[in-house]
Amino acid sequence: MQNNIKLISGNANIPLAQEISRILDVPLSDRILTRFSDGESYARINENMRGQDVFIIQPTSEPVNENLMELLILMDALKRASAERITVVLPYYGYSRQDRKATSREPISAKLVADLITSAGADRVLTVHLHAAQIQGFFDIPLDNLQSLPLFIDYFKERDLSDYVVVAPDEGSVKLSNELAKKLHLPLVIVIKQRSYDVDGHDKIEKCTLLGDIKDKNIIIFDDIISTAGTLCNVKEILKNNGAKKICLSGTHPVFVGSAIERLKDSDITEVVVSNTIKIPEHKKLEKIKIISIAEILAKAIKRIHTSESVSSLFI
Repeated sequence: MQNNIKLISGNANIPLAQEISRILDVPLSDRILTRFSDGESYARINENMRGQDVFIIQPTSEPVNENLMELLILMDALKRASAERITVVLPYYGYSRQDRKATSREPISAKLVADLITSAGADRVLTVHLHAAQIQGFFDIPLDNLQSLPLFIDYFKERDLSDYVVVAPDEGSVKLSNELAKKLHLPLVIVIKQRSYDVDGHDKIEKCTLLGDIKDKNIIIFDDIISTAGTLCNVKEILKNNGAKKICLSGTHPVFVGSAIERLKDSDITEVVVSNTIKIPEHKKLEKIKIISIAEILAKAIKRIHTSESVSSLFI
């Protein structure tokens, strides 16, 4: 590692930033992040940043708007401090699900956030498992979209998988689920959902069909985001009704909002495996939730970006 690298953490996920710092043997830079009495964010960098290659580690998770604003003002402070390059490390990209217009007169918020990050001074973005691959095209600067799937593959390989199948919970997750199934040498089962729309334009599931056999099988479900866990718990009921045994739910980003924790706690889902792209508060931790760290993959990517090496080998 060269000596002109700096790591700065926002407040969103300090434990992940500290782990990356230990792996790279680069200390987190001293900064002040606070809020005025009216709620306005304030940032100050307490180290010389002139000519430095700076990496800001800040997922835009809940509270999304506060963490996003914190990220933007950190970038502005660094730009005005004459940092040579600013790379935004976004383990979780907030607003990523608003990547298109589903109905008339809606914003494409993922594009707006990309514009904000670029305008604030980012030279590059490093993120993990974007909800939609096309978001990469929303940026006019380089973006590296790392995949978390290798972590989950290594995790599941540690057990006897002789009676397991991988289930894609909807049509949109088929490609990723198929990749997981191939790597684990397991059959793939697909859940096909028939939807209808209510008067407000929100979709609801009318009927589900299974493409594949799950009777007396243990199930692995993998998705990018676990938010309210409502849909996944509904899929769980369908799987149980069709003879499934243990069900393991896994996902990259543990958003866990609304009634997610209550649903997971009360369900007979055996295990919930997530990464630490988002910090899980203590009151949301359950015994069945297993956290695997994304820090090493991010650290490798940061090192390669800093030393102008290829990042592509970290992709599947």
